[in-house]
Amino acid sequence: MIVHKDTYLVVIGGAEDKKMDKVILKKLVELSNKKDPRFVLITTATQQPEEAGEQYKKVFKSLGIETTIVLNIENRDDANDDEINGQMLKGDCIFFTGGDQLRISSILGGTKIHENLHKAVDLGKVIAGTSAGASMMSEIMVVEGVDKEAPSRCTIKMAPGMGLIEGVIIDQHFNQRGRIGRLLSAIAQNPHSLGIGIDENTAIILDNKGEFQVAGSGVVTVIDGRSIAFTNTCEQYPNEPLAITEVKLHVLPSGYGYSLAKKYPIIKTEFCNNKKKNEKAAQ
Repeated sequence: MIVHKDTYLVVIGGAEDKKMDKVILKKLVELSNKKDPRFVLITTATQQPEEAGEQYKKVFKSLGIETTIVLNIENRDDANDDEINGQMLKGDCIFFTGGDQLRISSILGGTKIHENLHKAVDLGKVIAGTSAGASMMSEIMVVEGVDKEAPSRCTIKMAPGMGLIEGVIIDQHFNQRGRIGRLLSAIAQNPHSLGIGIDENTAIILDNKGEFQVAGSGVVTVIDGRSIAFTNTCEQYPNEPLAITEVKLHVLPSGYGYSLAKKYPIIKTEFCNNKKKNEKAAQ
């Protein structure tokens, strides 16, 4: 749950542009809203933390970030270390790399880092994550699944996430890896949650009002299961195809958005009209 008025969660579907326009990563600098923001990079998800750390330090340096602290939190003792927690809370932007989201939840879940990550939200930090770092933000996260398959029970495995965003299930590398089937399976089993599938080089930028705007070159797919009339998910065998009817789906490119609070898409013209209203009020 987002509390502080200046808090933003930036949830990236993976493979964000690090060489050309860097649209999404530039947004992190902009949202940090400081002359010399301090970035903290958490590499827990990856098996190559040194390589990931050096790569992102160079990228952030190219965007004018002089201070990037890399925290390679490898075990739960690290996650409960006071010095490491203090370093994390000094960051204006806290960024989680890709890798394996189960490493994030199993190493950080229930530790001081987990507690202070929620505190960082309350303090108005920018929290960002790519790929595995995106999946871990929800209460329930996808940890394993079969790509490019018809939805069935065996296409999806889930586990508790870090709970930074309530009431959603996030999947990443979405259209590139054909993951619509596994997200439909997840929502059939959890119809009270919204499914959010984020493409590569694409992000949702979620504000304190519970509204997100899409940025990047791909699309965000939102699956709303509240209107489901029928599903056989509780009757099917693991490998049998899923039946699901009257599920609602939205496909949102850059500039469009969605209200998690009110459960409706925000059309691009609405953002433009709001911007014009704000500009007029400022005159």
